[in-house]
Amino acid sequence: MNVKMTNSEVAGVSVMALDGRIVMGEDSRYLGEKLKSLIEEGKKKIVLNMANISYIDSAGVGTLVAAHISAKTQGASVRVCHLGRKFHEVLQIAKLLSVFDVYDTEVAAVGSFEEFAEEVCVHTAGIA
Repeated sequence: MNVKMTNSEVAGVSVMALDGRIVMGEDSRYLGEKLKSLIEEGKKKIVLNMANISYIDSAGVGTLVAAHISAKTQGASVRVCHLGRKFHEVLQIAKLLSVFDVYDTEVAAVGSFEEFAEEVCVHTAGIA
């Protein structure tokens, strides 16, 4: 297996730290299945920490896009942090940076869920 996944929970957010390479084959499928299982377990806030990803190919990018879309359709949100320069460039060239919610740090990604909840509460309170 080229990619290792370590799950933890921080402030009600599922954080999946990825380590290694995300490439076509078993790794991409396993990552997609793992994300799907988190959502099926009721995890609606997910952060993918990419700090230790050394390489990602087009199949890996496709897996991340599919997971993001699948999560969205099921009422979940996937945020990505610590992209690294090369992966950031790949997403920028592919015009996928606007698809993902990208953060520089895990703390910022986890905190963004709280900020979003506060914005919704303020917006909803203004409607009542």
